[in-house]
This record gives sequence, C-alpha cells and structure tokens, in this order.
Amino acid sequence: MKKAFITGITGQDGHYLSKLLLEKDYEVHGTIRRSSSINTGRIDPLISKYQNTKQLNLYYSDLLDSSSLNMLINKIQPDETYNLAAQSHVAVSFKNPIFTTQTGTLGPLSLLEAVRNSDKEIKYYQASSSEMYGGQMKGKLNEESLLNPKSPYAAAKVFAHHMTSIYRDSYSLFCSNGILFNHESPHRGETFVTRKITRAASRIKLGLQNKLTLGNLEASRDWGFAGDYVEAMWMMLQHDTPDDWVIATGETYTVRQFLEATFKKLDLNWEEYVQTSDKYLRPNEVEHLLGDPTKAKEELGWEPKTSFDSLVEMMVESDLNLAKREKVLVAEGLLEPTWENPTS
Repeated sequence: MKKAFITGITGQDGHYLSKLLLEKDYEVHGTIRRSSSINTGRIDPLISKYQNTKQLNLYYSDLLDSSSLNMLINKIQPDETYNLAAQSHVAVSFKNPIFTTQTGTLGPLSLLEAVRNSDKEIKYYQASSSEMYGGQMKGKLNEESLLNPKSPYAAAKVFAHHMTSIYRDSYSLFCSNGILFNHESPHRGETFVTRKITRAASRIKLGLQNKLTLGNLEASRDWGFAGDYVEAMWMMLQHDTPDDWVIATGETYTVRQFLEATFKKLDLNWEEYVQTSDKYLRPNEVEHLLGDPTKAKEELGWEPKTSFDSLVEMMVESDLNLAKREKVLVAEGLLEPTWENPTS
C-alpha cells in the first residue's frame, strides 16, 4: 500500500485528492491547522468511512512549523507528498501579505528540505497557480510563458514554483509543479467568486437574500472542476520523470458569463439582483487567464472531463440544496436570514 502525505487536506483540493487516493488504496496522511473550531467539514465523510481503519490519518501541523513537518515526513516515510496548503485567497493576500508570503514560501521550502534529507526517495508535488502569470497576456499560457505575479499570493507561488525546480535540478529529486488554473466545485470556499455567486443565487431563489455585490465582472478565468484537476496531480507523480505541467480547460469565461449561467439555471435575471462595488476590486487586477493544457494531454494523457456548463450546474444544485436546508432553519426560528453577501 502506497503512502501519501497531504498538506491542506481539509481544503477543496485536499478533499478530492484524498478521496481519489483512498479509492486507489493509498494510506493517506494529512495535516490540519489547529484552531478553536472544527475545520474538517469537507473530509468528515471520509473520516467516518475510514475511521475504523488506519488508511486515513490526520495530524495537527502548520506550514510555518518546519520541525513538525520534518518529523512527520520522517515518521510517515511517504511515497508521495502533495503540498496543497496555503493562504489561497488572492484578495486576502493583500490584506494579510506577511502571513500569505510566509506560508507560501517557508512551507514549501521546509517540505522540500524534509524530502531532500529523507532516507527514502519521496515524490513531491507543488501546487503552483495560474495567478503567477499576472493576467496581462490574452493568448493561451503554457509552461514556458512569462511569470509576472500581481499579488502577494502569486509572488509566493512563484517562489515555491522556482524552488521546486531548483531542488529537482540540484538534488535530482522527483519534484513536479502543477500549474493549475482556476478549479471550482461545491466544496469551494464561499468567499471565492464562483461559490459566492452560486451560493447567493440559490439563496435569492428561495427568498433568503435579495442582492449580491461583486467587483470586476469583466475578469475572465479558465474554470475547471477540482475533481478532474486532482487526478492530474496524481498522474504527475506517476510519470516517469518529474516536470512542470499546466492543467486547464483551454476555455475562458468572464465573471459576468458565470453570473448569467448560474442565474439562468435558477430562472432568474441576474441583472435584477447583482450590483458592483469598488470594495471588491483588487489593488492590482488580473484581467485574463487562459491555459494551454496540451503538454498534460500529450505526456500525461490528462484532459478535463467536466464542461463549464456541467460545473455550474453541479455547484448550483449543491448550493440550492444547502439553501433549502437553511430555509427550514429560518422558518423554525433557528437562523436569521442574511440579505446580502453572507460570506463577504
């Protein structure tokens, strides 16, 4: 049974990756940050399913605690390490640049050092990001495209991306970078624009919310399904040699188009409910991101399975069910309705 070590296992990607690996009969080990509230909601079904086995194991740790990471790597001796943990919200990275930069740079470096100093050959995956490109180019972006970060989050990702390549080249380690473009799902955090839209639209449909305020509606992104993208992560570490790969759909849509698709599925006119505010604009806007996944298709045999329309439908269906449960609680007086952007 192969062993995998995942940082950020409680996040969206951590949920889908751990589920994939457990289904492939991996022994999965993951880190969670200690906090005053329980934050394992996304993986609770997996915990319940595997609680009587030793196939899923969780540890309190932190990317800024290098001794803890080193101890866990030495103790677990994983075959594969996936670094998914980060402060991953771009807007928040402007408000908290020091923490964002520390976790995005020191964390990966600590893991790379632990892998380098291990007696076992460990394959390492670094979660790079399309935000590293900066969004100035209108054409498709590939592995050779210029990196031009526009946020503290993106700058930290560029550092980790380059350090992963340096450790690969300098120490002959199996270290791969996955340059993933935006990937969404029903498990996406509610402060990310796609989930904010599907969550709000569903609440508006059921009378729990009456408006939604957003920022730049013309920003365009290459949006895919997170469940498809974690499969690419795994495939990278099964490849004969380590390398860097862009994971994307090759299609781009604006926030406005995402709004239109979401509200249309609920038979609503988005223009009646959505307003914009400078409050939600980034200090340094990334206008356009479009990926070229040709290399991943040719070398890994990977391509996205979920269309943009199917992704929107999946998220709307999930959030509509969530809104229905919320409406019951409101009707019973157990919850107060929030009329605008409950997750702002």
